[in-house]
Amino acid sequence: MAKAPVLTPRADDFPRWYQDLINKAELADNGPVRGTMVIRPYGYGLWERMQQEMDARIKEAGAQNAYFPLFIPQSYLTREAEHVEGFAPELAVVTHGGGKELEEPVVVRPTSETIINASFSKWVQSYRDLPLLINQWANVVRWEMRPRVFLRTTEFLWQEGHTAHATYEDARDYAAHIHKEVYADFMVNVLGIDVVLGRKTASERFAGAINTLTLEAMMGDGKALQMGTSHELGQNFAKAFNTQYLSRDGKQELVWQTSWGSSTRMVGGLIMSHGDDSGLRVPPRLAPVQVVVLAIKGDEAVLAKVREIGDRLKAAGVKVQVDDRTDTPFGRRAVDWELKGVPVRVEVGPRDLESGTAMLARRIPGGKEPVTVDALAALLPAVLEEDQALLLRQSRERRESRTSDVSTVDAAVEAAEAGGWARIPWADLGEEGEARLAEHAVTVRCLVAEDGSVPDADDAPGNVAVVARAY
Repeated sequence: MAKAPVLTPRADDFPRWYQDLINKAELADNGPVRGTMVIRPYGYGLWERMQQEMDARIKEAGAQNAYFPLFIPQSYLTREAEHVEGFAPELAVVTHGGGKELEEPVVVRPTSETIINASFSKWVQSYRDLPLLINQWANVVRWEMRPRVFLRTTEFLWQEGHTAHATYEDARDYAAHIHKEVYADFMVNVLGIDVVLGRKTASERFAGAINTLTLEAMMGDGKALQMGTSHELGQNFAKAFNTQYLSRDGKQELVWQTSWGSSTRMVGGLIMSHGDDSGLRVPPRLAPVQVVVLAIKGDEAVLAKVREIGDRLKAAGVKVQVDDRTDTPFGRRAVDWELKGVPVRVEVGPRDLESGTAMLARRIPGGKEPVTVDALAALLPAVLEEDQALLLRQSRERRESRTSDVSTVDAAVEAAEAGGWARIPWADLGEEGEARLAEHAVTVRCLVAEDGSVPDADDAPGNVAVVARAY
């Protein structure tokens, strides 16, 4: 009788496979309040690595970390009309505190443009205070109607950057810098996920922004996932909060602003981009554990050898964990590490000791081969880089092979329904065609220029709309 698979096969039921993997790989659980999640240690370890890599890039871009309150006066949100209208359905509002009704309800932070501008309007006095570049790592709450762990949860973790500049051009260029040099660099070179950089249409733009730049990735089932966004806010929030500065010419001027964010949704993107029917596959540059050294049996000589190998690999700069829990069957431990997607397993048993070898199991391309123990420290860094490159190549090949060029709305819908993306000239689609796509649960993920670059305007000649079904 055939053994039941550990996970529901992706081809049978992709959403069930996703949920199975999160549970079996011990990434997260559902929280007690609908739409919330408990991030388990291994899942949080992935998020911590994302934080570390992103934070370094954000600081390289000149931004400093700060922290702003979770509770926002409701009146703050009403100051920018588009913003409050865009977030109204998702707001969680506190009306009572300390056993009494509050004089003014407070909103649990859905995003921080309003409360940060209240501080910016105090901190910015002169052109000498600009640019003001702030980032915060925080949680936010958006009341989610159709929750899915990591992808859409009522509370999630993220970073949100907020900046103020003296000129439109400076703000525009900074938003583009974050888009490309922080987000795209991290997603491509660390997450190993191929992303399309583009511009959102007016209907998909962030509430209160004059332009939204996005990074869209194709998941394993052909749907799109928005991995991060960078917004030009123009002067909308500056007007609402009177955020002004004294210019070099001695005039009071409104600042120009940006905001930008990425969240724990990236963990969901990691799962759906790289996971297979055996579990997660974690890119080596991201992995909290790059190599696990497993003792097959509880033989003292074997245990001594796996610990020695662990020390050697650690000294070589590899992120390594020794698994010497020989009271748990080896097969179960191997499956657990496979589910968690650790890039490489080094397996050592009594026979390996005799031959001076270890079994090298590579999670990303698959396969096993014996390797001499003395060669491991020199070999593994190159193996890890090979596997990192393979994940990116597979991600890019999937997107390219499942994206078709079309000229009609019907053909675009057909491509999306078949589990792929479509590219259609924006001049042929337009807002009317975008509305027709929405009737089929298909959206314009972004606009790109003919050469694949990010266009300067919604209506730039040659703009192409990338359309898909999305999470």
